[in-house]
Amino acid sequence: MMSKNDRRPDHIKFQGRILFLTEDTSLIRRQLETTGEEAAALEADLAARLAADDLPLMSNISTDEITPGWVCFYYDETLGQYVYVGMREAAVQKDEVKNGGFAVVVSGLSKGCGSSRETAPYAELAAGVQLVIAKSIEKIYGQNSQNIGLLTSTDFTLVDRIRRGEEIPLGEFTKGLDPISQDIVTYGGLFNYNKARLAGKVSPPASETPPRPMTIVEKIVARHAFVTAGKIGVPAVKPGDALFAVADVRFSHEYVTPMAESLFKQALGQDARVSEPESVFAFRDHLTFLGRVMSPKHRQMGLLEKAEGLATTQESFTTKQNIRLYGESPEGGSEAICHNAVVEDLALPGQIVIGTDSHTCMAGVLGCFAFGVGSTDMANAWYTKDIRIRVPETVRYVLKGKKRADVAAKDVMLVILATEYMKTSKGIGKVLEFAGEDLRNWPMDERATLTNMAVEAGGTTGIIEPDEVTLDYIVRTRDLDAEEVRKGFTFSDPDAEYAAVFEINLDEIRPMVATPGDPRNGIPIDELPEDVSIDAAYGGSCTGGKMADMDMYAEVLANALANGRRVAEGVHLYIQFGSQKIKQYARQRGYIEIFERAGAELIDPSCGACINAGPGASPNAETVTISAQNRNFPGRSGPGKLYLASPYVVAASAIAGKIVDPADFLKPLPAHSH
Repeated sequence: MMSKNDRRPDHIKFQGRILFLTEDTSLIRRQLETTGEEAAALEADLAARLAADDLPLMSNISTDEITPGWVCFYYDETLGQYVYVGMREAAVQKDEVKNGGFAVVVSGLSKGCGSSRETAPYAELAAGVQLVIAKSIEKIYGQNSQNIGLLTSTDFTLVDRIRRGEEIPLGEFTKGLDPISQDIVTYGGLFNYNKARLAGKVSPPASETPPRPMTIVEKIVARHAFVTAGKIGVPAVKPGDALFAVADVRFSHEYVTPMAESLFKQALGQDARVSEPESVFAFRDHLTFLGRVMSPKHRQMGLLEKAEGLATTQESFTTKQNIRLYGESPEGGSEAICHNAVVEDLALPGQIVIGTDSHTCMAGVLGCFAFGVGSTDMANAWYTKDIRIRVPETVRYVLKGKKRADVAAKDVMLVILATEYMKTSKGIGKVLEFAGEDLRNWPMDERATLTNMAVEAGGTTGIIEPDEVTLDYIVRTRDLDAEEVRKGFTFSDPDAEYAAVFEINLDEIRPMVATPGDPRNGIPIDELPEDVSIDAAYGGSCTGGKMADMDMYAEVLANALANGRRVAEGVHLYIQFGSQKIKQYARQRGYIEIFERAGAELIDPSCGACINAGPGASPNAETVTISAQNRNFPGRSGPGKLYLASPYVVAASAIAGKIVDPADFLKPLPAHSH
């Protein structure tokens, strides 16, 4: 063991069992249910199968499976009791991992995909897990693990070495990391590292990258790089450079603010103050409607009170720190989902924007570098205003041609996510830069769908170079000076280096659907093997609750009404606004009347169903939902089967009662009566 301010020992011995998270969940159950000699024999057998490449490991274990939304109402050691309780097929129950004495967990590709919630690695650590080994580890989850002292590795040869009782050199867990990450692992976490940094015991490496052609993100990072007190900016950066950069916008929401506040005070004292609170924002947007859908079981556990306590704690913190809180609205629901508000009100081109939510990347639509961070990162950034960055590589997507009238940005993104490049985890940590002539014709909201869903590829962010459409949007919605806004415009150099460049032919893209389990499961709708009847259609979330999305729902539903059709009998169509501004837009355009006449159920702004915290979440495993949200990991929006699609497909499917190509619903329909 190490004392709070010491470095880790040079060698680490893992004393405990190894839990293999396998595709076959019955094998997981056997590991959790056996003890003593039987458990040792089973572990030996699984280790041998792993070494022989004969053990299919579970991939794409999302943070929703590690700590489902309701578990995140806790933000202390209690989390250790609930680790993995959201896993597919109910493979793990409360306390089983913690009571099983597991020190190491092994799994497949994309460990920790999805939400940026730091509760996930924290729950593993609190359950006694010291090391996570996986074929690939998602960027935010990996960084959160480093921040709290949970070791990670992609080296499967460690399994046999650990089983032999070998003391593993600390260097095995720092190799391949940038210098700052190496030091954070060495010091056992970000807070210990920063204490050493402030005491002069350790410092980030000085920038030595000479001027070079750069991408838009590289230029933004270089301009914001922290050098010394009072000196910001370096001539150039390159992928792999490790540094701290000053953030222009820092935000959190009620799910995460209390945990970050607790960490903030633990490290800096009860009277610690947030630096420059005018650039810090908080949102009451995730759990606004939780009471409408929380199960009796969770109510009996006192979780509704815990959830409401998160909002109360956040409100108290923001009041004391003079932080702008986007709270609940007299109009109903929240003022806005954080991501919609950041784009509508806060972020500007050329800025660095950090938020305690993986979809922070949505703000990249404005031409800023926006990305999600964990609670520990945010707690540090409240004090230092800077955030650690390992300069990411960029993948450029050039959109050629022109998309069809029945195709939306969501379809384009589902095509990109379904590529082999993304399915094999090559997108992890990358910037997805989108370009192409037809983008100039897309409204900002449709562009934002691309940047919003970059994180579903495991990417650090998505970004689109600003243009006159960007400028007009910002000036028109915020009444800012055009020339001041234009000063932040940043563009990639023509000879900038990319990790890969892909061309996407928009003419060839057809309406898509991602089958349940992962956003990367995209296929054209006409390749669904059979008709898929639906119980619910959900149009909402930061991805599917924007103004342009309202245009799409209204187009389909108005057309259906004109042909005597409404939402199919037995189907619930939910339309939820991303902000009060979006709701007002829909009202002014006459959409609310169309939605209500067609049989839609309207929901005020909040995250809601997307995180199983509002109307539209599935009540049981048999429920089939088609949704315009961004992810469909197991349990994400309830226990049912969740398909992802564009707003066109969601609305058309609600009318048809099954998943359908929307083309026939965007032209005159034959008369139909129920």
